[in-house]
Amino acid sequence: MSQPRIMVLGVQPGPPPFRIVEIDGEVVGEARSITDVLQAAVAYGITVHDLDDPDTVRWVGGDKFTWSTRQAPRVREEHKEKP
Repeated sequence: MSQPRIMVLGVQPGPPPFRIVEIDGEVVGEARSITDVLQAAVAYGITVHDLDDPDTVRWVGGDKFTWSTRQAPRVREEHKEKP
């Protein structure tokens, strides 16, 4: 696996929570949404066609949908109450 140019680190607590963005191994800023990640990429001349491509973007401590320090617990199917 090659080293991606964009690395989005785990969620940091804050009002609101944020993720640190690195490009080419250098911290370039904070992201509070996918849009912020894409804007950072554009600022560094990177075109992102697929946010799920690990050769382009590496998501550390979650995926592109992880933007809070605490995710809601998932309910296991067999424990859901039936109507």
